[in-house]
Amino acid sequence: MASWIEFFTAEPALARQVEERFGIRKHKTLATLRKDGSPRISGIEVEFADGELLLGMMPGSLKVHDLERDPRIALHSPTDDPPPGNPRGWPGEAKLAGYALEVDFPDSPVLGGRRFRVDITEAVLTHLNEAGDQLVVESWHQGKGTRRLERR
Repeated sequence: MASWIEFFTAEPALARQVEERFGIRKHKTLATLRKDGSPRISGIEVEFADGELLLGMMPGSLKVHDLERDPRIALHSPTDDPPPGNPRGWPGEAKLAGYALEVDFPDSPVLGGRRFRVDITEAVLTHLNEAGDQLVVESWHQGKGTRRLERR
């Protein structure tokens, strides 16, 4: 697993693009695992701060209970539609997978709020190539580096 700064140091260009896609809007999508192992998706806000990727959660939320049982997560950036009449102008999307590990949250704006640091195992940026005629999937896995796949 890698902290955000470790991923950023290993792959700065990809990390900047992933962070940019996560920054387009406030609300992202978080996937956790329910008690029975089935997936749960929830809205979430993320924060990139001090070399870390952080998640804040309300006390007693279902996603907190999920993470107490199993810290594995997936995060999906907000997405944009391509500009009208220009399907080649789609800016792409980003996904992260890893583990959410609880950290202190003394300045929580909510009494009993919880904060989790994300250690990353996978980062994916999906977008179109410059010509706009092929889908590009750039993925990074810790210990394996980055891979780029293009397909029509």
